[in-house]
Amino acid sequence: MPTTFAKWLFDHPALYHAYSYSYPHKSAYRPLGRPRTLGQVWSDQDRSSLFLYAHVPFCEMRCGFCNLFTMARPKPAMQEGYMQALTRQVQATRRALGDDATFSRVAVGGGTPTLLEPSQLHALFDLLERDMGAALHDVPVSCEASPETLTTQKLEVLKSRGVNRLSIGVQSFVDEETRAVRRPQVYEQVVQTLQNIARYDFELFNIDLIYGIQGQTPQSWRRSLTQTLSFAPEEIFLYPLYVRPLTGLGNRSQSWDDQRLELYNIGREFLLEHGYEQASMRLFRRRDLVDVPGPDYVYQRDGMVGLGPGARSYTDGLHYSTDYAVGRRGVVSIIEDYIGRDSETFERVDYGFELDEDERKRRFFIISLLSHEGLDAQLYEDMFGSPLIEDFVQIQELVHLGLVQPTPEGFNLTTKGMSYEDAIGPWLYSPNVHHLMQEAQRK
Repeated sequence: MPTTFAKWLFDHPALYHAYSYSYPHKSAYRPLGRPRTLGQVWSDQDRSSLFLYAHVPFCEMRCGFCNLFTMARPKPAMQEGYMQALTRQVQATRRALGDDATFSRVAVGGGTPTLLEPSQLHALFDLLERDMGAALHDVPVSCEASPETLTTQKLEVLKSRGVNRLSIGVQSFVDEETRAVRRPQVYEQVVQTLQNIARYDFELFNIDLIYGIQGQTPQSWRRSLTQTLSFAPEEIFLYPLYVRPLTGLGNRSQSWDDQRLELYNIGREFLLEHGYEQASMRLFRRRDLVDVPGPDYVYQRDGMVGLGPGARSYTDGLHYSTDYAVGRRGVVSIIEDYIGRDSETFERVDYGFELDEDERKRRFFIISLLSHEGLDAQLYEDMFGSPLIEDFVQIQELVHLGLVQPTPEGFNLTTKGMSYEDAIGPWLYSPNVHHLMQEAQRK
């Protein structure tokens, strides 16, 4: 890692490096030198407040910007095989966790979970509620969807099974722009789906948009933002595009980074003027939003249980998952391997990333700093026994640059700092994680 953030920006002259959602990135995972059982992994963990995540690795189409673990247009036999394998994994995982494990948050993502048939969606929620023991009607439950897969019948399923946060990826309301990122969708169908969602009155509704698409202009970007506001979502995520188009955005002379920054600023100012507040570089929330109530969950401290190929699980010292791929051939191979696993195989953990004390501290620092809650210095010291400002002197430079500000609890990003999130995150990665990620890119 460069000594200073200024040097990092000099060597990497761009605000946009990569999404910094979690740490370490999954491309840093490798086969474990010491495989172990699920029972061993979870035996000494606090299991009183866990995050339960179920991954559905299927989509109707593979968007041109997507680097998620998913495949398009699976055959019905593969979907059914996935459900059967998921059942075996759930049973093995619940045995390993024991009866005292409880879940404070539940999320179903992908991929596109709503590609599943209504009966399969019911079966999925049965596994989470009946077999895993998640109290779906008592905790926040989130589900991802797409306009072309979300029928009224599937909305009925989601609403009846306790989903209270629904997130839908629209990306753009301009058909030419969605075609440019190889996500063909029909404007009228998108609008009809959003109108259907409104009738079900989910407690928290989110719409995702993307800026930086080839041919996108400030005018077309404002059109998508205006259209989004007409559905009054509680949350709006604005994502920068991370796949370079073949030609300049709108054939103008600006660089692609400059164009994305311009559109980011337009989107930010537009939403702030229309009743939203900024929680992070990407997340904007309505100022009158009341969070969905639920048990306490601290992402930096409490564990996560991932189900399905591509899902990650987090314990104090180990993050684990299946193997990782983006290309169709690799993804299909991993899904087929997952479907072929028996119950005994699901009881073994052999792929992931072991976090030593330095990596655990670094994860807390990065995840907290880039979250809307900010860095809690006392929680850090309680967990690790050392002052945060001594362990991470980088915070001083970020404060000096106006990217971070002190708070009564610790530190959080300034408005300027939020625009630098996707550069700050990679700057703080450890040399080992950088090396592993670069090694994966060369494969």
